[in-house]
Amino acid sequence: MRRLLTFPCQDGMLSGTLDEGHRAIGVLMVTGGSQTRIGSHRFSERLAKALADDGYSCFRFDRRGVGDSSGEDPGYRNSAADIAAAAATLRAEAPGAARLVGLGLCDGATALALHGADAELTDVILINPWLVEAASGEPPPAAIRSHYRRRLLSVSGWKKLLTGKVNLRKLASGMRKAGSATDTSLAEEAARGLRRLGRPATLILATGDATATAAAAEVARPTFAGLIEGRPVEIDTDSHTFARPGDQEAVTAAVLRTLASKEA
Repeated sequence: MRRLLTFPCQDGMLSGTLDEGHRAIGVLMVTGGSQTRIGSHRFSERLAKALADDGYSCFRFDRRGVGDSSGEDPGYRNSAADIAAAAATLRAEAPGAARLVGLGLCDGATALALHGADAELTDVILINPWLVEAASGEPPPAAIRSHYRRRLLSVSGWKKLLTGKVNLRKLASGMRKAGSATDTSLAEEAARGLRRLGRPATLILATGDATATAAAAEVARPTFAGLIEGRPVEIDTDSHTFARPGDQEAVTAAVLRTLASKEA
């Protein structure tokens, strides 16, 4: 059953959607950017339905100032109160869900890493988390390095280089950006938040997405030692929001495997 709910959070009233299930694990979904709880191309709505069909109560919400919720938008960095209020509502409305798992995409995943402990979540699933504050309009340096590595290791890339079909000025500029220092402050904040959570996070990454590539580079650093469960789950797509054919099904399968492992 799907129910629409409203609940208070500081200066606003938040709107949420609960897809009910019967299992002992509930899922709190946090969308990225200023997306509403439906998600880009209905990603969140479709994922919530699939999880509920498998028995997991799933709650999506609009944070303050977004979608159907009132108040001033605090942004993902300052959304601790919104996440905590949504978690409390899920506990009250789905009392059979004794454990809550947070699931977020992009900076929704970052918000869960930062604030999941404050909401007393049991675990978090981070999908393409935003861990590097790149320059406006530019991909993170790790993503640029990955792009040029793929080109230089490909036969077609070398053919273009040797036949003069590569813009050398553009190549030089890209290589300079690839070698620039990465601002790790946001990643370090996220790591501190995950450490407070006390359990390693599950990481799901799109193989061809710049944000995911940057996240993979960050979680490989010593700062994240012990904070990620095993190896990241990779989805073969370049779509940040999993809009390609088969993407949604692949993410759903990965999430269901993760939730099943936490029931064992």
